[in-house]
Order: sequence, then C-alpha cells, then structure tokens
Amino acid sequence: MAYLDGFVVPVPEGSKQAYQEMAAKASKVFLEYGALRIMEGWGSDVPRGTNTDFFMATKAEEGENVVFSWIIWPDKATRDTGWEKIMKDERMQPPSPMPFDGKRMFWGGFEPIVDESQG
Repeated sequence: MAYLDGFVVPVPEGSKQAYQEMAAKASKVFLEYGALRIMEGWGSDVPRGTNTDFFMATKAEEGENVVFSWIIWPDKATRDTGWEKIMKDERMQPPSPMPFDGKRMFWGGFEPIVDESQG
C-alpha cells in the first residue's frame, strides 16, 4: 500500500522562485530513490483561522506564505530505504542561503486510510 510524506513550511514571498528551484532539484532525487510523485503547493486560498491554521502552525511572519508538500511512495519500506539514501546524497545539501526557515517546517509520514481517484 502507498505511503505519504507531508510537509508544511513558511516561505517568504520574495523567495518563491528560489524555493521552487530548490524543490524541483530535490524532486528528481526523491524520484530516483523510489518516490512515485512529488507535489509542492504554494498557498493561494489559505484562510486565516481563529484557533489554528497553516500560518499559525508554522508561525508564519508578515510577508510569508505557506507551502504544502507531499511525496507519494509505493510503500513505507521504499520510503524508509529512499530517505536513508536521500539523507546521504550530496545533491541534497541545503542551498545557501536557504529560501525558508527550516525551524518552522513540520512534517510526518502517513498511512493512507482513504485512497480514491477518477480514472
């Protein structure tokens, strides 16, 4: 069964292009090590809540937007093996300067409980 990694990170509006370039480069490495699909979403309809929201969760500051990303793997074993290789891959060295504050990024791995699609 498929396995998912999800990420949420605040990114300064002015760093959108740098983030996109970094993510595109990294996505090739993830695919090489077994990921099936990588998606990076730039917030375009992200409401502000009163108790919690994506901005509060990441402690986004004025002038920052939120990126919601996910990676689909064929299964958890492939994901675990892939991540081990990814963490050792020299191509995954962080750019300087980083286009976001990694301390406010959060992530996790998920087992699908509903998986529907058209087609």
